[in-house]
Amino acid sequence: MEPNQSSHSSLSLSRRFLSVPTLISFIVAGALLLFLATQSSVDLTATWQTLRNSNIALFVAAALVHYTTFFFRGARWRLMLHNAEATGEGSLLTQLTSARLMLLGWFASSITWFRLGDAYRAYAYYEETGAPLARSMGTILSERVMDIIVVFLILLTGFMFLSLDPETRPSNVFLQVGFLLVVVFLTLILMMQLMWKRGSRFLPGMIRSRYAAFHEGTMQSFRTFPVVMLLGLLGWLSEVGRLYLVVQATGLEVGIGLVMFVTVANALLSAVPLTPGGLGVVEAGITGLLMLSLAQSDAISVALLDRSISYVSVIILGIVSLIYHRRVVARRKSPNNGWRQNLSR
Repeated sequence: MEPNQSSHSSLSLSRRFLSVPTLISFIVAGALLLFLATQSSVDLTATWQTLRNSNIALFVAAALVHYTTFFFRGARWRLMLHNAEATGEGSLLTQLTSARLMLLGWFASSITWFRLGDAYRAYAYYEETGAPLARSMGTILSERVMDIIVVFLILLTGFMFLSLDPETRPSNVFLQVGFLLVVVFLTLILMMQLMWKRGSRFLPGMIRSRYAAFHEGTMQSFRTFPVVMLLGLLGWLSEVGRLYLVVQATGLEVGIGLVMFVTVANALLSAVPLTPGGLGVVEAGITGLLMLSLAQSDAISVALLDRSISYVSVIILGIVSLIYHRRVVARRKSPNNGWRQNLSR
């Protein structure tokens, strides 16, 4: 693959982010937000007043804390790539590059359905380094398994805090969904480990070799399990810290249990494939959960401030990251003959 072909591939994939289905999904999300605003008795004056009186310094601190999640998650992914032997051109990503690619993946997930940004991150890594794509995709699956475990543990902890006060106890639906996802993902990993040798015999040669690389990338990612889990936990706690500081910026009072619960519920809602990045769905979910402790107008204010960081700012900085990624791919030297083979390694 020549450099100009690689750049063209990157450009074509980037243009898909602005495709008609994506634009339609944004229209649907906007219509949902408009419907929620007009069909509910929202006190817009009170909401605006809360937003105006927010502490700017604490809001900026919330944004800074939020972006530490990309460094923690990037460090985790970097270690998992090393574990899976999914390095490109003989070297591993720098910490800064892994964080940048993590942000690029979040940007892609924010404007597409089904969190496709995770797959795009692996592809972007392949474009920049020529790293084995199948092995890299295996690390993505391992990440999701670890994230689901951490999400469930944070959900459970938040729920236990909230259970101390019957008036603020949320529905256990999110807890049930989290537990179900843990069971599903762990069962998937177990089946992959037990059945892959028998099942792979029935696959055609090319598919079998790529699946073998994907399988090895997935399973080897779990090496140094305590460290990667700790980095993942720190990444999630960065998001908890963001919401906590957003609440503090508004001067409102929300217990740490509800902050933890809302943060991870936000993550589950963002995966709902109705709108890109859960736009419209997440805002409604955050507001509904925060109303266990706040008035509706205050809950909306917190939701808007939080999403301005976790969604709007990610899109803005994600565009910058995408432009930089395209330049890196364009500058990349002509690869050796083995680079194309990395697709199946």
